[in-house]
Amino acid sequence: MAHHSTKQALVTGGTRGIGEGIARALAKAGYHVTACGLTQGELDRFTPQEHITTALLDVTNDASVAAVLNGFSSLDVLVNCAGIILREGKEFEIEGFRTTIEVNLNGTMRMCLAAKPLLAKAGGSIVNTASMLSFFGSAYAPGYAASKGAVAQLTKSLAAAWATDGIRVNAIAPGWIATELTQPLQDDAARTASIMARTPLNRWGTPDDLGGVVAFLASDAARFVTGTVLPVDGGYLTV
Repeated sequence: MAHHSTKQALVTGGTRGIGEGIARALAKAGYHVTACGLTQGELDRFTPQEHITTALLDVTNDASVAAVLNGFSSLDVLVNCAGIILREGKEFEIEGFRTTIEVNLNGTMRMCLAAKPLLAKAGGSIVNTASMLSFFGSAYAPGYAASKGAVAQLTKSLAAAWATDGIRVNAIAPGWIATELTQPLQDDAARTASIMARTPLNRWGTPDDLGGVVAFLASDAARFVTGTVLPVDGGYLTV
C-alpha cells in the first residue's frame, strides 16, 4: 500500500473504459488509485501508470470483495464503475437479466457495504455509475436499464442513510461515451447519426470527460453535494 498520508481511491472496473479514465484522473488529482479488473487479461492490458495499482476483483463475490478491501488501512473514495450489458436479447432471458442486476446493482451495493467502515473513518465519499438509462427505458437491454435506474435510487438512499456517518454518495450518469462497451453502437452509422443529432455538443464523449467530474465529486469542492446523479452527456438529456 502507498504511504498512509496519500489519499486512497478504489475504482471497480478501473482497468478499461470509463473506469480507466476515472482512475487516471484521480491519480492526476493526487490519489493513490487501486484500479480493479475482473480478469488477469484485463489487468495485463492496462497501461501501467504512476500512482495506479491494479487488483483482481469480482464485485459479485463476497470473498473477492473482502480480499481487496482487506488490503486497505484507509480509503477516501470508492468509485463503482464495474458494469455489464448483455446484447442480442440475452437480458430478456431471466439468467441474463439476473446476471446484469447482480453485477450492476448488487455489485455496487456489495462494494458500498464493504467499504463503508473505511469511508466513515476517512470522511470519504462514493461515486456510483448511473446511465442515460437511469432516465430512459431500453427496448434492447431491460436488465441494464432496470439496474441503472436502481443505481440512481440506491445512490439517493445511501446518501440519506450515511450522511450521519460523514459519507457523501453521488453518481455520474454518462451519456454516449466511446468505449469498448459502446463499440457496436459506434460501428452502426444509423445509431451514431441519431445519437449525434440529439447531442448538443455533437460528439461522442470520452472516458476522460468523466474523470474530472468524478474528481470534483470526490473533492472538498463538492463537500455539500450528496445524493446527486450528475449527467455527463454533452446535453443529451436536455432535448
